[in-house]
Amino acid sequence: MSQRFSNSSAHSLRRSPKSALARAIEALQPAGRGLALGTGLGLLACSPLAFAQSDAAKQESSLAEVTVSATGMAAGDMATPVQVLGEEELRLRRAATLGETLAAEPGINASHFGAGASRPVIRGMDGARVSVLSDGSELLDASTVSPDHAVTTEPLLANQIEVLRGPSALLYSPGAMGGVVNVLDGKIPTRVPERGLEGSAEVQAGTAAGMSAGAFSLTTATPLKNDNGQLVLHAEGVARNAGDYRVGSGWGQSKVPGSFSRGNTGSVGLSWVGNQGYLGLAYTRQQAKYGLPGHQHSFEGCHAHGDHLHCGSHDGHDHDHDHEEGGSVPVVDLTSERWDLRGEWRKPTAGIAALRLRGGLTNYRHDEIEDGSVATQFRNKAHDLRLEMEHEPIAGWRGTLGLQTLKRRFSATGEEAYVQPTDTQRHSLYLLEEYRWQDWSFQGALRHDRQRVEAELSNERRSHSATSASLGTVWKFQPGYSASASFTSGSRMPTAEELFANGLHMATATYEIGNSNLSRERSQALDLGLAKTAGDTTWKLNAYHYRIKGYIYGATLDAHEGLQLLQYTQGNARFTGWEAQLSQRLSRELSLSVFGDGVRARLEDGSALPRIPALRAGLRVNARLAGWDTMAEWTQVLRQNRTAQYETQTPGYGMLNLGASYLWKSGGNQWQFYVKGQNLTNRLAYAATSFIKSAAPLTGRNLVVGLRMDF
Repeated sequence: MSQRFSNSSAHSLRRSPKSALARAIEALQPAGRGLALGTGLGLLACSPLAFAQSDAAKQESSLAEVTVSATGMAAGDMATPVQVLGEEELRLRRAATLGETLAAEPGINASHFGAGASRPVIRGMDGARVSVLSDGSELLDASTVSPDHAVTTEPLLANQIEVLRGPSALLYSPGAMGGVVNVLDGKIPTRVPERGLEGSAEVQAGTAAGMSAGAFSLTTATPLKNDNGQLVLHAEGVARNAGDYRVGSGWGQSKVPGSFSRGNTGSVGLSWVGNQGYLGLAYTRQQAKYGLPGHQHSFEGCHAHGDHLHCGSHDGHDHDHDHEEGGSVPVVDLTSERWDLRGEWRKPTAGIAALRLRGGLTNYRHDEIEDGSVATQFRNKAHDLRLEMEHEPIAGWRGTLGLQTLKRRFSATGEEAYVQPTDTQRHSLYLLEEYRWQDWSFQGALRHDRQRVEAELSNERRSHSATSASLGTVWKFQPGYSASASFTSGSRMPTAEELFANGLHMATATYEIGNSNLSRERSQALDLGLAKTAGDTTWKLNAYHYRIKGYIYGATLDAHEGLQLLQYTQGNARFTGWEAQLSQRLSRELSLSVFGDGVRARLEDGSALPRIPALRAGLRVNARLAGWDTMAEWTQVLRQNRTAQYETQTPGYGMLNLGASYLWKSGGNQWQFYVKGQNLTNRLAYAATSFIKSAAPLTGRNLVVGLRMDF
């Protein structure tokens, strides 16, 4: 799909004169000032820069067999669509947020909340229905609470991103009906560098927001070793800085006020790597400041009277609202500190192929600052621990049995504390099995979860349990062709916010009311696929249908001058959609692709669900010219006129994107230069998936250049 690069920028916050790479180095200082500074200066002396990748190479490998880290299986052998973006492909796709990085993938859109926050929307589902992991461990930020909260992962440091559905998704989440996004990184080394030292560094710049970004990664073997293994050290950092971004022509303003974003991420990891596995620990600190476009001070004082909104005094006279912006755009000041524990012990004893350990401890906090003072504070302290065993084949079946436990304490205080402090605990048991017979492969998964949510102020406690199961098969009925099918019976337990929300949420222009009597959702999902993966012509087609009993959603009961009263309720829903792509190699230097996706989501009575992405289709041409890999792409997004009550329609749009990259080697290092253009016709475009689509359209014409060095 069209490659969107959500570039953010400094509005009231001025850019530092330091280079982006220098700021990335500073991000590591809390975790090891001397190490970060020494590493950074050494890299700076080499002048390495940003990233890019041959889109032609991507085109040829898009249907190739790749191993899915989350399951250890080949993507082509999995019964449900699994999308894997490897490191080379990511160099072309990476944007400032995870949502914008994946928005070009079939079946995936972005929630788009300005430039600082954007989550993946998969098959029309978002929030808690899309689980985001850091190498198998839940991120534990606050992004599922609201779309204006950032996902605390850094795309520039990702080595691979996997999107899982069906049996494989049940390993990680009980309620990720849309899918599981697993972001793999190198913060904990799993092998000893062949030359003792390896790494990369990159810098990029963009025009739409005056964006600059720099990143480095360094892995080195330490002198501490013996016959059983060696201690390996890893350090990495990223810094970003961007101002308010420009939008397409005809909006009335050239830029989105308050769409700036700046931040840095630093990580230090240490791992003992042996002959049978590894065990490592990493510390990551992320800081960010970004604006919240579209914020309305005129909603202050609004409250609910039953199923109606009241935004004036009880005597019939309005409060002192002039319906102007009334001040500067609110700023999110975010800090996330996270410890990651990862380990693997291969073949510890007969019958066991591997034991794996994943753990994450997060201290997340962000303040929403208005007119120079803190208006609302959000805090999320949580930990997640997973222990799993992969067994050797038993009667031809191989698989993984695992345990998971999670505890989360979330609180919000201040003007927009629309959710009271809550404690959530969840304990899980899961199993994934796989069997191959001739041209067939079969997968099955089973998961059981128990959850308890306690509300601090109201002293309410809600407990739920859920059991989910999934079965799937892949039939390679002749060389280069495959057919797949899967059926999943799943359950999703309500979140603390859906149970106990009660208050004004100005970022999304909503007044939210929870429902502590919500029960778990129950879904049945059928996924069918056909694919041709070899030859000059390759293609993929997937169709799916979800039937969800007790679907939890925010029903709009009333609206007042743009403010909506949302009541979390349940109803039966259906999601039906498709994803397709066709590629034709015309010569060694030229190939052509067409692609598209679409989803229709509605309640049992036929009414549409809110913020569902529109149908889209596109055409891409890849060519190799004089050593350059080039790409030209047109994506057409249709008008979204299937809308929920009080929701406005979203106009369609088309986008033209161009890109080129060049790869060469010098001095034993690999260099890659790239340039890419987004929305070159400067089309004004809105995201149907966004709460603030009218206040923050998509980025207008944008040119991004960069250079990367791997050594």
